[in-house]
Amino acid sequence: MKRLLATLCVTLFFAAMLLFPQAAFQGASLGVLLWFHTVLPTLLPFLIISNLLIHTGAINMISRILAPILCRFFRVSPYGAFVILIGFLCGCPMGSKVAADLLKKDGISEREARYLLSFCNNTSPMFIVSYIIWQNLKVPALTLPLLVILTAAPVMLSFVFRRLYQIPKQGETGNRKFFLQSPGFGNGSGNGSGSLDTCIMNGFETITRIGGYIILFSILISFAGLLPVKPAAFTGFFLPSLEITTGIPMICNAPMSRNMQIMQALALTSFGGWCAAAQTRAMIQGTSLPFLPYIAEKLITALATSLLVWLFLYL
Repeated sequence: MKRLLATLCVTLFFAAMLLFPQAAFQGASLGVLLWFHTVLPTLLPFLIISNLLIHTGAINMISRILAPILCRFFRVSPYGAFVILIGFLCGCPMGSKVAADLLKKDGISEREARYLLSFCNNTSPMFIVSYIIWQNLKVPALTLPLLVILTAAPVMLSFVFRRLYQIPKQGETGNRKFFLQSPGFGNGSGNGSGSLDTCIMNGFETITRIGGYIILFSILISFAGLLPVKPAAFTGFFLPSLEITTGIPMICNAPMSRNMQIMQALALTSFGGWCAAAQTRAMIQGTSLPFLPYIAEKLITALATSLLVWLFLYL
């Protein structure tokens, strides 16, 4: 049944491209421009550098610095602390990619990878401040509180998710002792030009895959604009949730109060959009990490973010 549904969706999408070539072209053009001007320069350097950090001994030094604070607070291993750093600072889907890479190399356990994925795959602060708060919401005075809310929501939920995944307290398990002893990486042997070339090509492969998802979702949004009837729930919630970069302007231009725009925009930012979810699914392919629990956890985070924004704006 699942395979039949996927086949039907792909066939309908192909038929729509044949019937509405102009809409397909406009959507693809918008997706390419978005990828080239925003995603490529923002994400590609982090992809390459994170690969280099994992393939050389640099990740060990960073993990040593982060471990005393993040390991105790989040109950993670030192390499898990590195995932938290990347997941909160570098933007989605970097958190999922680094967690998947470390899981493949036995740097973190499967349980810890699932736990990290539940709260460490977030929109980058640079994108939040410049694009969402300043450029679209146009509330620069609220930059600090809104940024704190978007950070606090996943951090607070990590206390819930750690119980769900039964993450033990620091010192209650021996899985922290493998730090700096995993044979697959971080041993300082991959610092040659060959390793650099591999990291660069891996970064370009990942960013190209992300670009493909952005183009497809941009075409889908373009097709949605051709519908003769657009219910309020469709245009107000579903359509903006497809892709965050195009969804945020839709929310900010919608006929609703400024407070509602802020609340909905931050909820979408914490969720990331379905395009980001598809990118995350691509990043964790080849691992045992499940996708549906990740979606549920991101939706819970979006709900918690909405509640925090409501408390901030109305109380």
